[in-house]
Amino acid sequence: MSSTIQKRINAVDWDNARESLSTRGYAVTDPILTSDECGSIVSLYNDPSRFRSHIIMARHRFGVGDYKYFSQPLPELVTNVRTAAYPHLAKVANEWADAFGEKKPPFPNVHDAFLKICHKSGQTKPTPLVLHYEAGGYNCLHQDLYGEITFPLQMVFLLGQQGRDWEGGEFLLVEQQPRAQSKAEVVAANQGQAIIFTTRYRPVKGSRGYYRVNLRHGVSRVHAGTRYTLGIIFHDAK
Repeated sequence: MSSTIQKRINAVDWDNARESLSTRGYAVTDPILTSDECGSIVSLYNDPSRFRSHIIMARHRFGVGDYKYFSQPLPELVTNVRTAAYPHLAKVANEWADAFGEKKPPFPNVHDAFLKICHKSGQTKPTPLVLHYEAGGYNCLHQDLYGEITFPLQMVFLLGQQGRDWEGGEFLLVEQQPRAQSKAEVVAANQGQAIIFTTRYRPVKGSRGYYRVNLRHGVSRVHAGTRYTLGIIFHDAK
C-alpha cells in the first residue's frame, strides 16, 4: 500500500468523524486525494478495459447520468484508499453492531479478511465505481446493497470542484426515523475530500435502547458542467 495514502488517511480526525457519523450519519474529511490523483481517476473513465460494468441510469430509472464499476485489478489508488480507510471504519461498524445487539461475528480489522467473507457468500465482483453527470443529470435516492453481506459505511470522493467544474449536483442524504417525517440534508465537500456516510442503517438511542434509522443517498440535479465522483464501497457484489 502507498505509504502516502496511508499517512493521509491515518491523519483524518477519526474521533470527530466517528462522532459525526453517529449523530448525523455522515462525516466530511479534510482533502485526502490531490488534484492530480483526482484527474488520474477521471482519465480512466473512457478506457473500457478498466471497468466490468457500465450503467446508464435512465434505462433503469435511477436518474440521469452514468456510472462504471471497476474491474479487477482495481487501480492502485483505489485499492490503497479502500484498504487504508477500512480499519478505521470497521471500529465504527463494530460499535454500531453492538448497539443493534447483533450476534454475528465482528467485522474483521483488515479489509482482505472482510472480502473473504463476501467472496464466501458469492459476492466476488468489485464495487468501487466512478459516477459521471452532465448538465441535467441527477441520481435518485438509493442504497448500495449488493448481497447478503454489507458494510454499514461507504465513501464518495469529489473528483472535481463544485462552482468550478459544475453547478448544482449536491450530495443528498435522507433519513427516515420510525413514525416520523423524513429529514433531508445537503452535504458539501471540496475536490479530494471524502464524504463518509451510512450505507443503510445507523443506530439512534431511544428510551428503550438503540433503534435503526434508515438512510438513502442521492445527487441533486446538475445545472451546468460535468461532475465526476469516486465511490468506495467496502463489500463486494454478486
